[in-house]
Amino acid sequence: MVVLRLKRMGRTHRPFYRLNAMDKRAPRDGRVIEELGWFDPIAPEDKQVKFKLDRVDYWLSVGAQPSRTVANLLKKQGCDPTSGKKLEKA
Repeated sequence: MVVLRLKRMGRTHRPFYRLNAMDKRAPRDGRVIEELGWFDPIAPEDKQVKFKLDRVDYWLSVGAQPSRTVANLLKKQGCDPTSGKKLEKA
């Protein structure tokens, strides 16, 4: 089973994460099928997240399951993590 989850990068007290499509059995920082973007929690609000939403939509459409954190980040980016469709902003 393929899951969308974050891989921790960066250094001590300065986290940086990459969004990846990975096999569920792989360790957190293990082998990646495809890199889909990044998340920097320390950066200013407008520069925290950069995802390839078209590829995320593809992986969600073929049955990949996002982690809770990834699902929340996708909602903030305007992508429905349950169906892979783009949400309309109100």
